[in-house]
This record gives sequence, structure tokens and C-alpha cells, in this order.
Amino acid sequence: MDIYRFRLPGFERTFTRKSRNRGYLVILQAKKKSREAMDDSAQEMEELVRSVAVQKVGVVKAFIPHPSPSHFLREGKLREIREDVEKCNAEILIFNIDLSSTQANNIEAFTGIPVVDRTGLILEIFGRRAKSKEGKLQVELANLQYALPRLRGLGGVMSRLGGGIGTRGPGEQELEKDRRKVRHRIERVKEELRHVQKHRGLVRQGRKKKRFISIALVGYTNAGKSTLLNSLTGAKAVVEDKLFATLDPMTRLQSINGHRDLLFVDTVGFIRDLPHTLVESFQATLEEVAEADVLIHVLDVSHPRAEDFKIAVEKVLEQIDADQKTCVLALNKADLLNEEQKKFVSGLWPQGILVSAKERWGLEPLLDKVDQVAHGRVSRGLKTPE
Repeated sequence: MDIYRFRLPGFERTFTRKSRNRGYLVILQAKKKSREAMDDSAQEMEELVRSVAVQKVGVVKAFIPHPSPSHFLREGKLREIREDVEKCNAEILIFNIDLSSTQANNIEAFTGIPVVDRTGLILEIFGRRAKSKEGKLQVELANLQYALPRLRGLGGVMSRLGGGIGTRGPGEQELEKDRRKVRHRIERVKEELRHVQKHRGLVRQGRKKKRFISIALVGYTNAGKSTLLNSLTGAKAVVEDKLFATLDPMTRLQSINGHRDLLFVDTVGFIRDLPHTLVESFQATLEEVAEADVLIHVLDVSHPRAEDFKIAVEKVLEQIDADQKTCVLALNKADLLNEEQKKFVSGLWPQGILVSAKERWGLEPLLDKVDQVAHGRVSRGLKTPE
């Protein structure tokens, strides 16, 4: 995992650090929650870490009721972590929370190894998954915005050269130049993404003129959205048992009950406490959800945290003003449940439809429901006008 490999276009030099493949997880809670909540956070971080091929060599969990502004952790806990890191020969510290640039730099200085927080880890995954030009632009924007306040830590010597009252040493001058370049590149990327959004808007207008109805598949990451898209439409979306396997939207036309006007759109997976930076950077992609006529919420009901996942997705939909959309709940991976579990899930979410995208069963009732709600909107005059 090449953490801190900021690929900042326009820079005369590349800021890199050697690949780090032995990670030590730091699982923290600033608010008192259940032990299960902390364990769930640890499990999610382990899945994220596996997605970047980092080996977990150690883990510490702690409740921090009064985080330190400078280090988040107090000195005693930091010493404990430093000792553990030395014992297990860890190469990088990975936190399940977001740290300020000051906190990350201070912890790194104290422990002697690089630090990456939750947003940084997710950005690393996004950087590996993006394939299209649009996806790469959105990842670049998120990376730039994340890197800007952390430029002080890059290179190791910037802002330490020269200095003194009334002076501006070469390190400070270099740092200011780098910041200006990053800000300039942020504006350039935003402008390119505005063109992308404009193009997407024109495409959507064309669909509406042809009276197409858009159905966006949303859900927690790794819920099975791409597999369901493939099963429903015969698409060939990439399917992997990894978090954020899909970053670039895929659209496929499908006919149901004689209607040939339904467009199914696969979208990026959501995650608990989706970083605001990512929501802002992926606005062009998330617009596909916000502008859709109907949503299919794909929920992995085989997961013990399914209810939490459902709530997390609903919170993101609220963030992007899509929480009032007509929504069909697809209770996916039901083939992994026994009969008793299926009854429980059906009782918990009676409005949902049990399906197995992988085994391709339960799809007909789902399509019938989608057809009913989609064309019901049209018959009631709720379809977006031309």
C-alpha cells in the first residue's frame, strides 16, 4: 500500500513513500457506544484494509471520552501503541476515525511510522477502483482536497528551512508554492467536472424526451448492486467481493411487461459516515441517484449489520436530497438465509422483496414491483416533464 503517494499534477517532484504492507489498526470511539459498535467498526476497517492488500499485524481498541486537540490520544495510550508497533514490526498506523492534519502529523512524529485515517484509506481504495475519466477526476478532486491541509508533512523538510521573525525561509516559500498549485489544480478539476455534470444533464434531458424512466440501484458497498444489475438486464458489470468495486455508473435499458422505457443505473456503494469530501467530489456521480425517478435499495440481509447498513444508506440519501424518492427495497443474498431467518427478515421489512441476485431468484416479483411503481408515477402525472 503506497500511502501518501500524492499524485499531484503540475508538481515538479513526486511525493512518495515506500510501500507499506503491514498495518496496525487503531479503533477508537469518542462517544460511549456499545462494545458491539466498536467491534463492528473494527470489522469494517479490516475489510477496508484487505481491499488495499495490507496485512493486519495488530489492533488496539479504546474509548476516548476527551480527545486531545494535538494528538487525539493521550500520551499513555500513544506509548502503548508505539511499543506494540515495534513488537509487531508494523509499517503504518490506520485509524478508524478522521484525524486533523495536526493530529496525524503529531502521531506520526511520536510513533515514527506513517499514519492514515479512515478518509485517507477510503481514498486509497477509490484511487485503485476508478477506471473512467470522470471517476479519476472525482477521485483526484477528493485526494487534492484531502492533501491540501496535509502538505506540511510531505517531503519531510518543507517549512523547516530558514525562518525566524520577519523572514520567509525557502521551506516556507516552497510550501506556499505547493499550496497554490494544489488550489489551482482543484479549480481546474472542478471546472472539468462541471463539464461532466453538464453533459450528464443533457443526457438525462434526452432520456426524458424519449420518456425513459431511470431506476437507480443504491445500497451499502458490497451489497450486490452490480450482480443485481447483471441479473436484471444481462449487463456485464464487474463483480468482486470487495468494498467499492463499482465507482463508475453503468446504465442499461431493460423492458418489463412490454414496457421498453426503463433504464437501470448502477451506482457507487455507500458507507457509514461517508466523508463529506467524497460526497462533494462525487457530486457528478451521485446526481444519477438524485435525478432518478425510482430507487432500488439493495440490502444485504445476510449480514448481521443489515439494519445499520440500511440506516447508513438512508442517511446518505438524505445528504444528497434523494430521501423522498420512490424506493423499492430488494432484500438481497436471501439464498444465504434459512427459512426461519427469511421469515424474520420479511417481518422486519414487510415492504421488501426477498431476492438472490447471484442465484437469480426472486427477480420476477422485484421487476413487477419496479414496473408497478415506475409506471404508476407516470399514470399519476408525477413523471418529470419533458
